Amino acid sequence: MSASSKKSPPQQIPKVYKFLFGGGAGMAATLFVQPLDLVKNRMQLSGEGGKAKEHKNSLQALRSIFRNEGLTGIYTGLSAGLLRQATYTTTRLGIYMTLFEHFSKDGKNPTFLMKAGIGITAGGIGAFVGTPAEISLIRMTADGRLPADQKRGYTSVFNALYRIATEEGVLTMWRGCMPTVGRAMVVNAVQLATYSQAKENLMRTGYFKDNLFLHFVASMISGLATTTASMPVDIAKTRIQNMKIIDGKPEYKGAIDVWIKTIGQEGFFSLWKGFTPYYFRLGPHTVLTFIFLERMNKLYATYVMGNSSAGGGL
Repeated sequence: MSASSKKSPPQQIPKVYKFLFGGGAGMAATLFVQPLDLVKNRMQLSGEGGKAKEHKNSLQALRSIFRNEGLTGIYTGLSAGLLRQATYTTTRLGIYMTLFEHFSKDGKNPTFLMKAGIGITAGGIGAFVGTPAEISLIRMTADGRLPADQKRGYTSVFNALYRIATEEGVLTMWRGCMPTVGRAMVVNAVQLATYSQAKENLMRTGYFKDNLFLHFVASMISGLATTTASMPVDIAKTRIQNMKIIDGKPEYKGAIDVWIKTIGQEGFFSLWKGFTPYYFRLGPHTVLTFIFLERMNKLYATYVMGNSSAGGGL
């Protein structure tokens, strides 16, 4: 058979695999960082409503979890964390990679502003899809800090979703959807755009090649920028999704109400409460997600498409 008659291998990874690889990478990363997500949520809820702070720092929160809930307590809410990645991250990374490819023209990547716009779009859609798993995760990780008579006692994310829908109404699964979507738009605009841009800029220096070390450095830069920008939105989301209805009235009217009450009762910098566990959760999660994703894309391109020179696709 002549070379001209051979069927050329496809030049792009099929869209369905972009989504599957995105979700798979996020779920794999969550297995490593779930304990940090738990500590971050506990820190953000500590001192809520003007009460005395339960945890002064992340180490104290971690010791409290070990003491009161045991070794397995640090993985409370894992099923919800995995479902969140299966919905939210599958959607956001799949859409981002698809749009990134669409707007790459003549071998040139999209501009930074275009990357940010793609990230906003991908994050907003992904967050809406992932909100039910998100609210289950918040409640499951918060349960251990409540008195025995106030614990919700969800046995799994599916039990949480069923009980939320039957006890509080289906729409409750999208409670806090607006701050969740807002946070995701901020996170993805910063995270995905800075990661892609950091990769480009680092490679231009001539000191980096498209390899594991480059992905690690770009991910850490992305994680720091994302943590700083997104924490105020994240704390509003966390408190709204965990709030109870008291005498028929919700504790908070919305994200702005959370910020006003939080700043008034706990100070301005409380909007970055839990920064350390948030960064040490988001940083490694960003690193691991992008590394897993880049490797999945690279392996598919090499062994399925027959293109060993292909990059990771971000």
